[in-house]
Amino acid sequence: MTEALLAYVHISAVLGWVVFASSQAALCRPDWFNAAVLRRLRRLDAILWTATALLLLTGLARTVWGARGAAWYWSNSLLHLKLTLFVAVIALMAGPTRRLARWQAALDAGGALPGTGDIRALRWRVMLTTHLVALIPLAAVFLARGYGH
Repeated sequence: MTEALLAYVHISAVLGWVVFASSQAALCRPDWFNAAVLRRLRRLDAILWTATALLLLTGLARTVWGARGAAWYWSNSLLHLKLTLFVAVIALMAGPTRRLARWQAALDAGGALPGTGDIRALRWRVMLTTHLVALIPLAAVFLARGYGH
C-alpha cells in the first residue's frame, strides 16, 4: 500500500508541475502582459516551487520506502540521470523566479513593466525547462523496468 500511495503522490506532483509550468509559459506573452499577469506568474511560480519540493520529497521517499529498496534505486544509473536532470531543471527555474521578483519590484516602485524582449526571454526559459522535464519520465519508465544496472 505504501508503494502505491507514494507513486500516486509522486505522479500527482509531476502532473502538477507540468500544469503550472505550462500555465506560466502560456501567460508569458508580450501582447497579454500587464500587472495582473505578473501577479499570476508570481503565484504560479510559488506553486511550481511547491510542486518541485513535493516531487523531490516523494521521489526520495520512494527510494527509501519503495518496493525495491534504497540499495537497488541508488545503484541504478538511471536514478542518477533523473536526479541530474532534476537539478538542471531547478537551476533553470531559479532564473525566472529571480526575474519575476525583479519585475514585481520594478512595478511596485514605479509601475514599470518589462519589455517585449524580456518577456520573450522568460517564456523561452520556462519552455526550455518544461521540455527538459519531459525527459525525466523517460528515464523513470526504464528505471521502473529494471534498466540501468
